[in-house]
Amino acid sequence: MFKKEDIKIFICDFDGIFTDGKLTVYSDGRTSKQIDYKDIMAVANLLKSGIKFAVISGEKSAAIEVLKEKFPSIDIFQNERKKINVLKNLLDKYNLKPQNALYMGDDINDTECLNFVSFPVTVNNAHINVKSVKNIFITKNNGGCSAVREVADYLL
Repeated sequence: MFKKEDIKIFICDFDGIFTDGKLTVYSDGRTSKQIDYKDIMAVANLLKSGIKFAVISGEKSAAIEVLKEKFPSIDIFQNERKKINVLKNLLDKYNLKPQNALYMGDDINDTECLNFVSFPVTVNNAHINVKSVKNIFITKNNGGCSAVREVADYLL
């Protein structure tokens, strides 16, 4: 279904993709999220192969900042409620078309982006409406459990 030569940019949501979608709240009000190191390695592998990488998140998270620190060349957008506008601006920035973009999202706020790109991807535990997007590729893994790595390995 996917060919490496068609994909020039891998764009994804964060919560529910890199994480299992859960937020741990401690008694002192601090919060935490876990990300799978295999997914971090997937970003490294994609970048090494020449594929650009971006995260568009509706939330702001210190976990996203970890990615940006590790990979300064990736595009990070946080607190974005209208993700489709960011996606279109990213494609313009890199002079790409929807046919060159893979978008990976798991919830209804990702649907517009998933319908816009030629290569929509979601995780096994995604919202039912997301799984019904036309031509969507559904990973075997759940979000937060190496799903990004699964797709990157498939591409590469």
